[in-house]
Amino acid sequence: MQQVLRGVPSPPARTDPRSVRTRRALRDALAAEILSTGDLSQVTVTAVSNRAGVTRRTFYSHFKDIPDLVDQVERETVEGSRVLVERIASTHLDELQRSIENLKPCPGSVELLEYFRARGGYLGALLGDGGDPAFAERLKHMVRETVASRALEGIDLLAIGAFFDYYLTFAISAEVGVLVRWLTGGMRESSEAMARIMTALMFVRPGDLYGKKIEFDIPSLGLALLTMRENDDD
Repeated sequence: MQQVLRGVPSPPARTDPRSVRTRRALRDALAAEILSTGDLSQVTVTAVSNRAGVTRRTFYSHFKDIPDLVDQVERETVEGSRVLVERIASTHLDELQRSIENLKPCPGSVELLEYFRARGGYLGALLGDGGDPAFAERLKHMVRETVASRALEGIDLLAIGAFFDYYLTFAISAEVGVLVRWLTGGMRESSEAMARIMTALMFVRPGDLYGKKIEFDIPSLGLALLTMRENDDD
């Protein structure tokens, strides 16, 4: 799989209308080539330029190569969605509980999904099987950076440690995974419906689906795991 270049400065984005149209055309052509070839590593500058209706010289006036084009699209997506994730992270648990009781999505989640839906035509290709596997990881990293400190507010101290770290990893991976599934599956559900689904999924326990609730004491579990770790270190 073709690797995306990291940490290499790119030419600054241009804001004149013609340049913006060209960059969008190249971005959409990239997505179309990924879907056509089924493999990002097989996508070439020539193919993307031809599909976009521009010359190779025009391509190189905007991007250094295909990895640079991919990197810029991904960075724009990650940074563009960060403020929307911050809105969701700022939701208090009592506010979230009211939303769930009224069968409403988490505040801010519809707006986040609308952001991705508006860009689904090319994000689905980049996040799909033939795209860049590092893209989803970049999204997860951004979400973790954004929500980690907020998630610690008011938490039971016995849950802090390995349990909390893995819980946060589990929750973020699950939500990003559902988002990717929605985007790559053609976004059949509306943003509103998907926001409700993703909100509910965070509070579904395995037994809930089979009529058998599974209860356990999280603080006690966190303390037990901490004790086990200390014993293993001895």
